[in-house]
Amino acid sequence: MRVNLVPFGFALGCLALFQTVTAAPLAGKKSTADIIAETTAADWRRIDADNTLYIELEAGRVVVELLPELAPEHIKQIRLLAREGFYDGLSFYRVIDGFVAQGGDPFSTRDIGSAAPQLLEEFEIPYSKAWQVRRHVDADGYASVTGWLKGHPIGIAPERGFAWGLHCTGAFAFGRNEARNSASTEFYITLQPQRYLDRNLTVFGRVIDGMTHLQRLRRVAPPETQNDDVGEVIKSIRIASELPETERTDFEILDSRRDAFGAYVEARRNRPEAFFYERPNFLDICQLPPPIRRIAPTSATKAANASDTEDGALEAQDRQ
Repeated sequence: MRVNLVPFGFALGCLALFQTVTAAPLAGKKSTADIIAETTAADWRRIDADNTLYIELEAGRVVVELLPELAPEHIKQIRLLAREGFYDGLSFYRVIDGFVAQGGDPFSTRDIGSAAPQLLEEFEIPYSKAWQVRRHVDADGYASVTGWLKGHPIGIAPERGFAWGLHCTGAFAFGRNEARNSASTEFYITLQPQRYLDRNLTVFGRVIDGMTHLQRLRRVAPPETQNDDVGEVIKSIRIASELPETERTDFEILDSRRDAFGAYVEARRNRPEAFFYERPNFLDICQLPPPIRRIAPTSATKAANASDTEDGALEAQDRQ
């Protein structure tokens, strides 16, 4: 049998060649970390306490920013329900892995007080140029145009003049029965993108902090009887502006109208770091949760949120 021996020196040379080949950073391009580090105070938008919802769980606080432009009647409803303590002591009774965490009253036994028994759907709403939406440059399979309104991902149908909230991770929406106008009190939060639900339910907010608490909820199917597992308890749901300032958690979000946000998007479309060999020149809109940072935490909330530092929140978002 004849054996062809590769010269030892040649083999070592090939090995050295493979070992020294590395990806090259994009010259002159800034990383997302660089962009955040160079922002000014004007690049950040403070979250309005009137549009901030606190969901208190045993594990900690979940913070939702509401977006009145998308569904004013649904936001009026959630404010009433929160103010009157409707959700206090109820639960996340339907938590499906990789799908949604749904909360409320599964047996419809609680008095809804001043809230409406049914809401007209707000699956989509007339689009306004005054919103100053930053349009996304990449194509989308579910909407002819997508973009960010105050950092929230939305879809736009320019030919019809309508817009709607997208079911990206952390979308806050009301559930309903089969009838279009049957939403009332039951809400859900998406644990992963569920874009096929767009324009079939009303999205009117997004989780900006505490998503890890939702991801860790005990998985439960909707209960059939009151003896079944109804999931983890909702201690309370409140609007931030209706709490004393010492009990609030204040945040800022990178303003989607600012150039810094546009640069941040581009740095995610084509990541300039040397680690990346392939740069797709593309970004799925659900893969860009805008940077959020906590500001001036109060002593009352500092201990409860010690694990969610500002740097940690930014780092976690940048890994998505």
